[in-house]
Amino acid sequence: MTWIGLDPGRSKCGVVRSDHSTGQVEVAAVLSPEDCFEQMAIWRERPGIEGVVLGDGTGSKHWQRQLSDLGLAVHVIPEAGTTLAARTRYWQLEPPMGWRRLLPEGLRLPPRDYDDVVAQLLLERHWGTELKRVPGLVVLRQLVA
Repeated sequence: MTWIGLDPGRSKCGVVRSDHSTGQVEVAAVLSPEDCFEQMAIWRERPGIEGVVLGDGTGSKHWQRQLSDLGLAVHVIPEAGTTLAARTRYWQLEPPMGWRRLLPEGLRLPPRDYDDVVAQLLLERHWGTELKRVPGLVVLRQLVA
């Protein structure tokens, strides 16, 4: 039972692919919208894709149409508050190292785009459970098989 979480955006999208039966994130990426759509088309060809959990933010209507055209089941959920929650969750997934450990949590900014963490939170909200994830799993700006 593979599910995809998608945090859509105008310049970049966060996307995760997760196995619901194991509760494990398999792939996490931050991609351009064009590459993200291409990635969805690649993943669609894999057997067992159950659906996409899509945040209701920027461009979600456009994404709903595109994903439906690919034949993917789409579940739209509110993404209010996910950006701040994702910042906190980022540091749980990737504990601060070096001088960043010394900063109060509220002053820490992740050293990379963390839209993939937002996509993961969307899946977690949809399922009502926390997903496991290997540190350093994220792929930035390239397609994944």
